[in-house]
Amino acid sequence: MKLNNIRLLVEDFDACFSFYAEKVGLPVTWGKAGGDYASFDIGLESNKMGLSIFKSDLMAQAVGNVDLQLPVHCREKAVIVIQVEDVDAVFRKLSAQGISFINEPTDMSGWGGRVAHFRDPEDNLIEIYSELAKDKWSDDLIEESKDYEK
Repeated sequence: MKLNNIRLLVEDFDACFSFYAEKVGLPVTWGKAGGDYASFDIGLESNKMGLSIFKSDLMAQAVGNVDLQLPVHCREKAVIVIQVEDVDAVFRKLSAQGISFINEPTDMSGWGGRVAHFRDPEDNLIEIYSELAKDKWSDDLIEESKDYEK
């Protein structure tokens, strides 16, 4: 088995297509505005379909739960993490594109990364991330990492 893509099930396809293609600037590998399905290149070497969007109503028909509602006002169960070279530069670029961030770029020493978070038009949580130099990691993370050194 190998992961093919992460597919977000969306209500407003065109708003999400525009967001990922134009504001975030992900290359479109399939689909267009007005469609039902689109995929975007998120830099995975294995394929060009790392992130895709699909109309939620069509998936609901396929899996037989058209009568159920989408969750609202609940805690996230997933986050899309996009690794970037420079969180601060990408933060400035995306902010200039009109993306509102939840938080400013922040060093998370316990995570080993610098991060900032924003949401897409359907409220999916997105994190931009870059690795921190190991000397900026928390002592706990440094200690834990010893279990995984080769």
